[in-house]
Amino acid sequence: MQFIAGIDEAGRGPLAGPVSVGVVAIPSNFSKKFFKGIKDSKQLTLEERELWFSLATGARKRGELDFHVALVSEKMIDKRGISFAIRLGIKRCLTKLRVKEDSQIFLDGSLKAPENFKHQLTVIKGDEKIPVISLASIVAKVTRDRKMVKLSKKFPKYHFHTHKGYGTLAHRQALAKYGSTGIHRLTFLKNLTVRAKV
Repeated sequence: MQFIAGIDEAGRGPLAGPVSVGVVAIPSNFSKKFFKGIKDSKQLTLEERELWFSLATGARKRGELDFHVALVSEKMIDKRGISFAIRLGIKRCLTKLRVKEDSQIFLDGSLKAPENFKHQLTVIKGDEKIPVISLASIVAKVTRDRKMVKLSKKFPKYHFHTHKGYGTLAHRQALAKYGSTGIHRLTFLKNLTVRAKV
């Protein structure tokens, strides 16, 4: 059966935590009714994103679609750069889902799949225009947000559960006061002149 895959990422810009890549694979005859009301993850509330994640999980259990999220660590981001980390996440997801090379793939923004996937199309604001990309953005963001909430319990002074590692004023103030942690992207902190704590 021919499949269609949507790909998006969450967490490209934060100062801490992994980048999250989501891939959703649907059969070509997938019901469009499933996507009614879906939006880009950034345009949804926390509750709405969790609802869509639950719907996607239920559909996966029923064998109607499949999805996978790859979290690529801050250490890999520091070592090879954010673009490499995202490409690695895309490759991991496509491999995990066993997406065939002749599948139609839609990607958001400036993302690219490996070159062996011949039928790929990158769409500016694809997460707003193409429902399967919207769902990929949702599963990527929900997975990463849940990870940051867990990390907030380990590093309570940084309040990761509220800002998810983005460079908010509260986060930057915590960095200035306490220094960085083992989950911070040190290459992203250079312009902030924040030194890592030993």
